[in-house]
Amino acid sequence: MIAGKLEVAIKINEVPQSKTIENGWQQFEIDCDGRIISITVKPKIYKKLTDAASNYPQWVAAIAGKLGQQTDNGFVLEEPNIQVFERKPKAETTSLFGAVS
Repeated sequence: MIAGKLEVAIKINEVPQSKTIENGWQQFEIDCDGRIISITVKPKIYKKLTDAASNYPQWVAAIAGKLGQQTDNGFVLEEPNIQVFERKPKAETTSLFGAVS
């Protein structure tokens, strides 16, 4: 048997409601198909989400981390990291068949 590393990736496109805990850290929860994922991040990392919401009309964030302690209805995401991407609207394409009469 070989050792592996289990990571979880969550995609969101809205800023979650957070509460401030000690040292300004932000704690929030995300509902993923009925499982509640608890996430705690540094203020600098949470700022990536708020900046995306104010700077981009459409965006998506990927939150990745390790599967942590199980809770009553989900689990804690350990060592979370957030990457934010601007979502570009798809260009309208006209069908080749649409112009035929």
